[in-house]
Amino acid sequence: MVNTQSHTAKFVTVEGSEGAGKSTNLAMICEALDARGVDYYCTREPGGTELAEELRELVLRQRDETVDGLAELLMMFAARRQHVTQVIKPKLDAGCWVICDRFTDATVAYQGFGRGLSLEWISTLKDWVQQGLEPDLTLYFDIPPEVGAARIADREQDRLEQERRDFFHKVREGYLHLADKHERIRVVDASQSLTEVSEEVRVFFSGYLDTELTL
Repeated sequence: MVNTQSHTAKFVTVEGSEGAGKSTNLAMICEALDARGVDYYCTREPGGTELAEELRELVLRQRDETVDGLAELLMMFAARRQHVTQVIKPKLDAGCWVICDRFTDATVAYQGFGRGLSLEWISTLKDWVQQGLEPDLTLYFDIPPEVGAARIADREQDRLEQERRDFFHKVREGYLHLADKHERIRVVDASQSLTEVSEEVRVFFSGYLDTELTL
C-alpha cells in the first residue's frame, strides 16, 4: 500500500465531448490507482453533492423553455461551488486524490466557446468559486463531433447532447484552445479504437503515478 499522507494529493480531471469515451477511461484510471493502493475519490460535474446533482438535473433536463446562456453558466458555477467546498477541497486536504469527470475546462468550452459567453465573466466566476483551486492533471479526449455523435446515436440524449453540430465544433475549439494554453492538459486522440485509447492512457497515467508517488 502507498502511504499517500507522505505525498501531495492530486486533483485529476477528465474532459471531452459526448462520445469521447470518458467513462471507460475514468474506470481505467481508478483501476490504476487501486493497483497502487492510492486513496482516491471519483466524482463528476455538474454534480458530486446532493444539491449539485439537483442542479445538474435542472441544467440537463429537456424542456420547451429556452434556457438563457448566462442562467446556465450560473447554475454550473453554483453546483461547482458546492462541490468544491463540500467534496473536492476537503478530500484533497485529507490527502485523498480526487478524480473528476469534467470541471471548469468544460465550462470554458461549452458555455464560453459553445454559447459564446464572455470568457472574462467565466474567469471572474472561476476566481470567486475556486479561490485558486486548479487541476494538477487534465486528460482531454479529443474527438471530431461527427464521430462522437455517431457513437451516442442510439442512446437517450440530454438537452446539451442535443445541441446542433456547429455547437460541438465550437466546444472542441475551446478545448483545444485550453490545451494549447495549459501544460497540465494532455490531449488524447479519442477517435482511435477504445483499446488504443485505453492503452495510451494506461501508459501515460502509470508514468504520471510513478513520478508523483516517488517525489
